[in-house]
Amino acid sequence: MVQATPFLLVLFLALGAHGLAVKKCSLPGRWVNDLGSNMTITSMNANGIFTGSYHTAVTATSNEIKQSPLQGSMQKSPNQKGQPTFGFTVNWSFSDTITVFTGQCFVDEYGKEVLKTMWLLRSHVENIKNDWKATRVGTNVFTRLQSQE
Repeated sequence: MVQATPFLLVLFLALGAHGLAVKKCSLPGRWVNDLGSNMTITSMNANGIFTGSYHTAVTATSNEIKQSPLQGSMQKSPNQKGQPTFGFTVNWSFSDTITVFTGQCFVDEYGKEVLKTMWLLRSHVENIKNDWKATRVGTNVFTRLQSQE
């Protein structure tokens, strides 16, 4: 029985290893971020190009907030291992600003999908002297919204 111990250990590790595979993170679907903004990625083609919409919960304008279109791209690489990097642009339909996001889709230790992002928001300014105040930077964490079926 002593000689069988190493064999059983290797067999146990081999059989248990399939359970350690990384769950793949998928971008399409509905997401909410830490500020309460909602994003929906509706379509993605075979090249990783996607479209969708964004409804922000925060704004620096007094204009009525409206849903805005987004378009982006997911990195298509054989080395992704199911947690892809991506970027997208939101062209705000209610103000003269545009925001670009970049991030990565992760699966956390509880199996939940999380998007970690950083963004740059560019506002229109009247002249080059005011350029210094035209760009803001920040981060957001998105979690998947479960469908209400």
